Amino acid sequence: MIIEQIIGNVKELEKAPHHVERVYLRSDDLVKKIQRVKTDHGKELGIRLKQGKELEDGDILYQDQKNSIIISVLADDVIVIKPTSILQMGEIAHQLGNRHLPAQFENNEMIVQYDYLVERLLVELDVPYTREERKMSKAFRHIGHSHD
Repeated sequence: MIIEQIIGNVKELEKAPHHVERVYLRSDDLVKKIQRVKTDHGKELGIRLKQGKELEDGDILYQDQKNSIIISVLADDVIVIKPTSILQMGEIAHQLGNRHLPAQFENNEMIVQYDYLVERLLVELDVPYTREERKMSKAFRHIGHSHD
């Protein structure tokens, strides 16, 4: 079966689908437009998205009267940074930006993929953080640029 578009997302449904098969993906696989995957029931699928939308946790790849195939994102090893002031946020954002490290923001938290050098920096700067396994709904994205 080839999947060319996302039907919707389970977060938007009024009631849960009857039978669910899951495709487990790492968060960095969410940006891939073409990929071969397998459901937790062993069904092989090809994903070839034509639309510009990236995959997200809960996206419905297939649905009929009885069955649904849904994307589930695996947890990432992340550092959740919790600055205590706008100054501390600015300092750590500047340091991480110099390293070209992609970040995501949720509520008052800055989230980056785990890196022992970042952890060491946070300890040195006395910035509060935790290391967690967290299910990210979107992929960490590098924003390209040059220093020309």
